[in-house]
Amino acid sequence: MKLEIITPDKKLFEGHVKSATFPGAEGSFGVLNNHAAMIATLKNGIIELIEDNNTPHQFPVKGGVVEVYKNNVIVLAE
Repeated sequence: MKLEIITPDKKLFEGHVKSATFPGAEGSFGVLNNHAAMIATLKNGIIELIEDNNTPHQFPVKGGVVEVYKNNVIVLAE
């Protein structure tokens, strides 16, 4: 699935990932390929993802919103 992490200043990440874990406002949650459509708010924490080539990444965020729709994940992060 394609994932983008965007802040007000710049785009932190854009690429294809196997999985992503987010610090949701109601608790952390993971997203895999073919996940159901959803919109969720994020709290202060770390977004963890694994690229298709198995490279792990971590991005600290102070909050934001994540949208999952048809294997596209967009994160608007603070």
